[in-house]
Amino acid sequence: MMVKQTKRVMDRVGIWTSSLCALHCLLLPILIPILPFVSAAFFAQDWFEKMILSLSMIIGFWALLAGFYRYHRQLYPLYSLLLGGLIYWNKDMFGEAYEPFTIAIGAMLIVAAHVVNIKLCKSCSECHSCESES
Repeated sequence: MMVKQTKRVMDRVGIWTSSLCALHCLLLPILIPILPFVSAAFFAQDWFEKMILSLSMIIGFWALLAGFYRYHRQLYPLYSLLLGGLIYWNKDMFGEAYEPFTIAIGAMLIVAAHVVNIKLCKSCSECHSCESES
């Protein structure tokens, strides 16, 4: 019971972390010119982006592996998470002009992995029996 709640929390934390990461990248071009006196340049550091992405990937793998082993045994959410992380990590693979697109695609794949994991768990008969107990 506690493991199921932990998995749900981790999926949601993963979605929030990935979403915040995408928001950071989308809002950064607006924040840098508007907030130069508040050290917005701190958020533009490559190490900061990699740290957010790494945290998102660690949380994601933890949540998705829990869903895989305990409930649905489907690997494609993990593939989506891994592909999204790789695309995002290599965001400049097509050049600087295409970074916003590669970032958005990578972030969407990471968020989609968590959403699919939640849906797979909800469709799992074992999950439904656990939900009716709570």
